[in-house]
Amino acid sequence: MIMSSHAIVIGAGFGGLAAAARLRAMGHRVTVLESGDQPGGRARAFEREGFHFDAGPTVITAPYLFDELFELFGKERRDYFQLTPVDPFYRVAFQDGRHFDYVGEDERLFEQIAAFNPADVVGYKRLVEHSQRIFDVGYTQLVDADFSRFGEMMRIVPELVRLRAYKSLYGLVAEYIKDDALRQVFTFQPLLIGGNPFRAPGIYLLIHWLERKWGIHFAMGGTRSIVHGLTKLLGEVGVDLRLNAPVEHIEVHNGRAKGVLLEDGSFIESDLVVSNADPATVYTKLIDASARRKHSDRAIAKKKYSMSLFVGYFGTHKTYPELAHHSILLGPRYRELLSDIFDRKTLSKDFSLYLHAPTRTDASLAPPGGESFYVLSPVPNQQSGIDWAEEGPRYMDRILDALDAEHLPGLRDNLATQFHVDPRYFEGELRSYHGAAFGLEPTLRQSAYFRFHNRSEDVDGLYFVGAGVHPGAGLPGVLSSAKVLERVVPQPRRQPMALPAPKAVRA
Repeated sequence: MIMSSHAIVIGAGFGGLAAAARLRAMGHRVTVLESGDQPGGRARAFEREGFHFDAGPTVITAPYLFDELFELFGKERRDYFQLTPVDPFYRVAFQDGRHFDYVGEDERLFEQIAAFNPADVVGYKRLVEHSQRIFDVGYTQLVDADFSRFGEMMRIVPELVRLRAYKSLYGLVAEYIKDDALRQVFTFQPLLIGGNPFRAPGIYLLIHWLERKWGIHFAMGGTRSIVHGLTKLLGEVGVDLRLNAPVEHIEVHNGRAKGVLLEDGSFIESDLVVSNADPATVYTKLIDASARRKHSDRAIAKKKYSMSLFVGYFGTHKTYPELAHHSILLGPRYRELLSDIFDRKTLSKDFSLYLHAPTRTDASLAPPGGESFYVLSPVPNQQSGIDWAEEGPRYMDRILDALDAEHLPGLRDNLATQFHVDPRYFEGELRSYHGAAFGLEPTLRQSAYFRFHNRSEDVDGLYFVGAGVHPGAGLPGVLSSAKVLERVVPQPRRQPMALPAPKAVRA
């Protein structure tokens, strides 16, 4: 019988599924353990009264990262799920009734910028050039780098300093863009990965070039179709995916991970463990304190964590064809609201919202004549002490009332179904430390080398992927974290297990 090194992957989110694929391609025997009743992690799906809702990420960028996973086995992504471009990328709506369609076509962008402030057209062109230079360093060279050694970080510091990537993203954009509304258009993106634009470092300007380079896409059938495609692939290549298998403890002997103990009392031995779960939770809840010199409970508590999210899901009996697929609905305050969320950790009376209308692109996600929506509001994490059992229903009502009055006329009269999740969901169901939706806040001192490392400094044979580690949150970051495994995980010590023969590949 051919033996192979056994790798356990904790969590079947995108990071875990991508890790399983790459480990399997390296020759490891792979078991994925998912605590929930469906794969996907944050990308799980909900269904209510014929309406389909994606629970998590809906903005698909850098699709080549998905293509790579299938190419590892001689297969094509398009045979498993379909991606379609979204235009505009986002529609940014302001309180005064104006809106800005953020698109990939230069002339359409320039025309809109000129309508806000003609002088900012030249500034925007210079901003784009700067974003490309940062991308060429911060993404091309660093996205899948192994930052377990400080020297790897120091190698690129001079170039990042030259590019002023240490400045806040907002401060860097403000050097080129003078109109206040346009500054908001070109700085909200860090919020999609858990960052405050006023203190997320300028290196995250690379997101702007990344979006321009590959566009924004949507998976037909919803993000769940990507999950289904990846799980189908993993099944074809011999990965064992187990649902309803929550991990209770990572067993460490003489400083090395030897396997995991499940909540049902069963033990699974392994040669290595890869966690897609939140690193702060893993260190504080799944590993004995005696095995943790660097990541003590005290050290974990001292770090800064991202905001959480309030996500409302609702379906309507009518359609809203005037809507864009992705809408950013900005409130009357920008900097002040972010301070309430990140610093003061208070629930403000006003809010800014991300409205996702997938039926603008795929009508099959709702019954005929209806629409499926989710609306996302950044809110403080669980360090706030907010009683969401009491505040959650009130907050949902406030959001629905605002949407009815300003963006979705007749919403209240046409609601078919509604429900919501709040920071309790991220803390309890998704096991995120403090209910932080994106793990560590992406600040200068919590990026690259200064994030949780992909290879544990405390436990040999323990590795991490996902939003909490380098390179960070967002689909490109999470998928790229799995690529780092190819640099840090050793090749199987024993004879690799033969892969099933791939199916015929399209010419």
